[in-house]
Amino acid sequence: MTLSPASFAASPPPNAAVSQFATTALNTRIAFLVELARRLHQYGTSAPRLEMAISGSAQRLGLVADVWSSPTAIIISFADLAQGEDGLAQVTQVMRLPPGDVNLARLCQADLIADQVIAGELDMRQGFRLLRELGKPDTRRAQAGLIACYGLAAASVVALLLHSSWADLLTTALIGVIIGSITVLSATRPRLAVASEAISALVGAVVAIVVSAFVVPLAIKSVVLAGLIMLMPGMALTTGVREVSSQHLVAGMARMGGAVSSLLKLTFGTVAGTQLCAAVGIYPRDYALPPLPAWTDYPALLLAAFAFAITFRAARKDWLVVMAAVVLGYLATRWGGLISGSLPAAPFGVFLGGFLLSALANVYARYAHRPGAVIREPGIILLVPGSVGFRSVSYLLERDTTLGLDTGLLLITLLISLVAGLLFGDLLVAPRRSL
Repeated sequence: MTLSPASFAASPPPNAAVSQFATTALNTRIAFLVELARRLHQYGTSAPRLEMAISGSAQRLGLVADVWSSPTAIIISFADLAQGEDGLAQVTQVMRLPPGDVNLARLCQADLIADQVIAGELDMRQGFRLLRELGKPDTRRAQAGLIACYGLAAASVVALLLHSSWADLLTTALIGVIIGSITVLSATRPRLAVASEAISALVGAVVAIVVSAFVVPLAIKSVVLAGLIMLMPGMALTTGVREVSSQHLVAGMARMGGAVSSLLKLTFGTVAGTQLCAAVGIYPRDYALPPLPAWTDYPALLLAAFAFAITFRAARKDWLVVMAAVVLGYLATRWGGLISGSLPAAPFGVFLGGFLLSALANVYARYAHRPGAVIREPGIILLVPGSVGFRSVSYLLERDTTLGLDTGLLLITLLISLVAGLLFGDLLVAPRRSL
């Protein structure tokens, strides 16, 4: 949606907007905007971008909207633009919502529907109906693909980032599939959803220990970490820091609090699984087998990119774009780490990856007229430091305070580097679209 302040110059003036939608009932316009806000939130839009998108859309529809967004609620006050921008709000809508999850295909559909309605190509009531239809549940085929890609992403991380053995890779793929099944089941079971992260971590730890004890030795920590990679709240931590840096303090702190809660549940589940196995006398044979050959890095990167295209629920026509963004983000980060003389996950490498992806996302949004999130969100998935946060909390629970605080400091450094890269990318190429 061309809704940023830079794009308003090309938009019709307020009077033109009022006259264009003068025959449309106020409640109809409000219902459309409320449903649009609900869908943007549901599909993982951050608070600043959601507020900008809804405010800009409201102005194009002849309304003034004051929007307040957080990870679990949206409050919008509407006033008719004909009364002037200082007019009192006539309607206030309050929505209590669960935290959203990135769904690129439906985010793009919601963006297209809004564009068509604002351009007069689509009746507003029909647009409202189409937005409602986006809320339909995933098909069995889509759920099966998501479960398989949890395993594929976990196995790819073992090969790409941890350089473990073939046994580690196969075990991690099994754990990923099990965790993907738990995640899909929890989507329609609220009680399971509350504890799904702890249960997933417990099951992952038990599977790794049992395989290591009775089948083949494993690098237990690497296997469990990679198996849980899709549940790591690195994206939430990064989004929270971005929201705080843009002065959306309530949304940012709430999102960071949710991410810390997820880290605690994952760590507790892992510890509980380890203790459960010890209680019944099952102890792992924890030592590393010969690592995978170096040539596996690039096939693993391509498979990881494909898996992330599915898990981010990108439309099929966007798969190549999403995969290219994932590959570019990883290679830029690795190159930046190498030229700085440090590891691929060095702060400068993370900064460089975020910088390039943010700028390219804005270029893509400007010329493709589609949300830049198609590049930005999957592109930074291998940059976000969720696993670093998990290790930090794990060390603290093991009472290794020095190593825990050391890893925590690295987490903060990587978060700051990534968010700084994203912000500098926005400065290099000004965003012309809200999403």
